[in-house]
Amino acid sequence: QVQLVESGGGLVEAGSSLRLSCAASGQTFSVGAWGWFRQPPRQEREFVARISGARGTTYYTDSVKGRFTISKDNAKNSVYLQMNNLKPEDTAVYYCAAQPRDSAQYDDWGQGTQVTVSS
Repeated sequence: QVQLVESGGGLVEAGSSLRLSCAASGQTFSVGAWGWFRQPPRQEREFVARISGARGTTYYTDSVKGRFTISKDNAKNSVYLQMNNLKPEDTAVYYCAAQPRDSAQYDDWGQGTQVTVSS
């Protein structure tokens, strides 16, 4: 099991940047991929970005391509989401998640961090 704690959220104006951090502990050696998800107000949780644990291959949902960058620091057991040119539609609770190597789904989740973008 992996414990995840997100930080870095806040209230910013449109066009601003934020960097979210996710500190991981526990069985991090078992993680095959890390992901960021978000849940906008009154909507379902949605995928934002993913980075593989081995090669660092990244994937993004279309709405954030070119604006968001996911990265990881294995030495610090941390995953990051750099968010640039934020838009009001990026307002959501952002969650970090860990997908074990032997699983097709994300098994461990953080508590989330609120990002609010004003117009």
